Amino acid sequence: MTLVTKTSLLAALLLAGTGNAWAQTEAGPTRDAATVADPARENPAQEEAPAETPPPPSTDILSGRTLSILLDARLVAADGHRRFSDGGLSITRFSGTDDGDFRVDPLPIEADLIWTPRFTGSLAGNVSVAWQRDQENEVDLMEAFLTFLPERSGNVSFSAKAGLYWPEISLEHATGGAWSTVHTITPSAINSWVGEEVKVVGAEVSMMATVGKSDISATAGLFGFNDTSGTLLSFRGWALHDIKATAFGHFELPPLNDFIVHLQEDRTRSLIELDNRVGFYGRLEWRPPVPVTLNAFYYDNRGNPEAFKPTGQWGWRTRFVNLGLTAELAPGLRLLAQAMEGTTQMGFKTNGVVWVDTRYRSAYALLAKEIGEGEISGRIEAFDTSEHGSEMSHDDESQQGWALTAAGRWTFNPRLTGFIELLHVRSTRGTRRVYFDLPPTESQTVVQASLRVRL
Repeated sequence: MTLVTKTSLLAALLLAGTGNAWAQTEAGPTRDAATVADPARENPAQEEAPAETPPPPSTDILSGRTLSILLDARLVAADGHRRFSDGGLSITRFSGTDDGDFRVDPLPIEADLIWTPRFTGSLAGNVSVAWQRDQENEVDLMEAFLTFLPERSGNVSFSAKAGLYWPEISLEHATGGAWSTVHTITPSAINSWVGEEVKVVGAEVSMMATVGKSDISATAGLFGFNDTSGTLLSFRGWALHDIKATAFGHFELPPLNDFIVHLQEDRTRSLIELDNRVGFYGRLEWRPPVPVTLNAFYYDNRGNPEAFKPTGQWGWRTRFVNLGLTAELAPGLRLLAQAMEGTTQMGFKTNGVVWVDTRYRSAYALLAKEIGEGEISGRIEAFDTSEHGSEMSHDDESQQGWALTAAGRWTFNPRLTGFIELLHVRSTRGTRRVYFDLPPTESQTVVQASLRVRL
């Protein structure tokens, strides 16, 4: 497919995707451097270039090789009351009818244009723009970064990355463009939140070394434009969905309490700089001489919780630790697990206690078994938030929940991949009763069938 053909096709699809024929009436009102550094971490079939594609030349700025289109369309059946992206408190991407019963909809979900130029043998770029369902802008920038990977010599190598990107936290996402999930349609609560509030404008440097029979890597990064990270965790809680933050987009917030509503805008922008403070993160990874990989990630945005804009966007001081594990338990059988714990604070202090002080944690384990050209997987997870702020209700504005996911993936050919998924979530948050006169505990089920096309 030629460059002109690809560009024209994407434009037509974007226009079609926003048309009335596929409109959904919702209930209620209206990886990055390590993969570059380690070719063994190539993406699954749905994210790879077609097998017959010849190796790219060392310099390739603009051609059919450097441009690709990703499309995602689904058939969705879901129950539950008004979803979070419409200002409600149901924590899945799709919701049911006005009274919470099941509804079924065929929906276009996403169209991405990805440009991956190679400037030299060691310097490459990645730029993706997207139309996403539930995104306020018709087209928005997803990622834009450069990677530098000089040829390795000896037991030590270095790499670097700079631009707009997600730090390497998720074990569930591929890096072939558009930050797509690999094993399931819906990522875990941890990586759903990473997708919406942990995107940065920054730079990182990584060092990889072989020590004995083990491989060890260390990454250090500095960043900005992530000052509002934590807003959704405090005011909504954890959620399970695959809506991804964009450079200029916002996420709607649920109803806010009588104090916060006069301070905070009714939406949050994921990418914004408020205090001119530089945040940092660090990552360590160990690969012993067995099929196991362990990693630890620490993040601190160093946000000033007293910084704000007149529009109602506030700074948040957000910190967390994330631990990750991948293990090959048997041929074709893989275990993924992550655990995250952190805190986020916003506002001034009343009687020595900051206005919003949320402690959060979550963990999941996922098993994936390859079967021919496909895979089946299952995931179990738990999550909670605990509120301790002076201007927040410690009971009503905390959250507890768990989720189970079963999924299947089949690769029909290098350009077409199908998914099917059953997601069941049970969560409790007192604000459901306060603002919507609903029981504080809600169980939701979402069934999805997805077709992903790569052109």
